[in-house]
Formats: sequence, C-alpha cells, structure tokens
Amino acid sequence: MSSVLPLTEVLVVADCWRTEPDAAAVIYRAIGAAAEIADADVGDAELAVMLTDDSGIRTLNSNWRGIDKPTNVLSFPALQPTGPDGACDAPRMLGDIAIAYETTRREAEHEQKPFDHHLSHLAIHGFLHLIGYDHEKDDDAEAMENLEQQILAQLGIPDPYADRERTH
Repeated sequence: MSSVLPLTEVLVVADCWRTEPDAAAVIYRAIGAAAEIADADVGDAELAVMLTDDSGIRTLNSNWRGIDKPTNVLSFPALQPTGPDGACDAPRMLGDIAIAYETTRREAEHEQKPFDHHLSHLAIHGFLHLIGYDHEKDDDAEAMENLEQQILAQLGIPDPYADRERTH
C-alpha cells in the first residue's frame, strides 16, 4: 500500500460550512483512507476540495455537465501533461472536487445518517473519480461501490448502500 498520501487542500467558499468546523478534518481522513486502500499512485499529487453551497455547485453542474440543478459532489480530474517526464517540477494535479453543503445535509437527514459519514462518502466518491473510477456501466459501478464500502468500513462508517435494493 502507498504510504505517501496526496497533498489535499480544502477550500471553504460558502459560509454555510461554518456550521461544520470539522469538515476539513473529515475530508482529509476520508481521502487519506481512500488513497491507501485504493493503493493509488498519488504520493506526488495534489488535489483541492471546494466546500460550496447549492448555488455554487448548480453553476458548476450547469457549466460543465449541462445539468441546471444542484448535486451533492462533482469531480474534475485534471488533464495530465503529455510532455517528456521531468519537464516540469510542479506537483502532479489529480484535480478538484466540489461538495455542496445543503444537498449533503439534506441527503444525510433523509437517509438518517450522521453528516460526517455522508461527507466522508462523498469525498471518497469524488476522489475515486479523480483516480479513474467511474460508475457509468453496471460492472464499473459495482467495482466503485465495493471499493467505497471497503474504505468506509476502514473508517468505521456503515455501508451506505446496505438499504438499497440491488437491480442487477
């Protein structure tokens, strides 16, 4: 397993997050566990997590995905440089994750789970997208969900998919 974790910067850009003073610590812990368990090659990499509100994420969702509504989490993997290795001494960017407060809060309450558990899940989900996981196809979704369950279990967080009926 990788012992070096990605450099993660948490940026609070919406005042509503001030009600969750431990949010950054929750995110650092979740991404650290995800990097170790997914055994991702991210030791020299950086990522940013932007804690925004529904309005901010709605704008991102509309601009980047053409979906004019808020969502819980968005991931923006960075384009990797294609030049010769060593051409740039800058750290490798994994990309950015945006998480919306109101949607995250609403979903946690609806699913009757602690806010920090849901926030951990969303941070892990976003991170897995940055390192190449996807859930467009059933097989890919199952692999990604299994990895999320494993990482969350390591953090002592119950399976977020346990109550859902499997359709396949």
